Amino acid sequence: MSDPRDRDRGHPYERVAAVIRDRIASGAWPPGYRLPSRHALAHELLDGAGGENVVRRAQEMLIEEGVLEARKGSGTYVRAPRSRYVLRAPLCGLLPDGFNGRWETHSTPRIAAPDPIADRLGIETGALCVRTEYTVHAAGEGPLLAVTSWEPMELTGSSPVVLPGHGPLADSTVAERMAQADVRVIAVKETLTPVVLDRVQAPRVSAPVGSMAIVIARTHVADDGRVVETADLLVPALHWELAYQHQLASGRRGIGGEPWAVGDEPR
Repeated sequence: MSDPRDRDRGHPYERVAAVIRDRIASGAWPPGYRLPSRHALAHELLDGAGGENVVRRAQEMLIEEGVLEARKGSGTYVRAPRSRYVLRAPLCGLLPDGFNGRWETHSTPRIAAPDPIADRLGIETGALCVRTEYTVHAAGEGPLLAVTSWEPMELTGSSPVVLPGHGPLADSTVAERMAQADVRVIAVKETLTPVVLDRVQAPRVSAPVGSMAIVIARTHVADDGRVVETADLLVPALHWELAYQHQLASGRRGIGGEPWAVGDEPR
């Protein structure tokens, strides 16, 4: 068993955290186990002297990482492993297929497109857009997935579907809403980037600061080549697995020949 007094690197709270992780990994402290008091841990691991604050900092760090959980008025416990959900990409609707949860949305119209968003949409910087923030919740849990979406107002600004979360097609996909503005969406493109969650991002998806996530930069493309929506999906690894399925070409097409056109599925 590791002992922080035998380690000469890192801050004292990091050494205490390492001991706690070791005990959890070994099974000595199983899920649901109530940790000894800070006083007891300080006496055991740090010979007492001023050690309770060190233990507190170690526990706070492990709570942020999702290893421990604090229960008000009860103590600190080893957190049970949580179920992870499957996100089948591309996510074109508001909820992942088969996900038993709900979504919340807030749209703000007439937002000037900043440079990066304007580049992605192929519009001028400062052109007016609708920005929509989505959060996805599982039953009885906080937000597990966050989406920030941008749409040019020139496409839907005069239509009843200008605000994605409101109006006659509030529960519809981007493609279904755009069809009401006579825009035919034919493709979804995605770029995946791994990130470490910071103190702004982590609360948005109920994940610890410093844990891993994937940002999916998504664009919906119309049949005339215009990008009609772009969004960043913040997908924490703590809660989700990403699953992709690609349709392969049959022997009579696409192998050694022309690439598949959008919408050209095998029959």
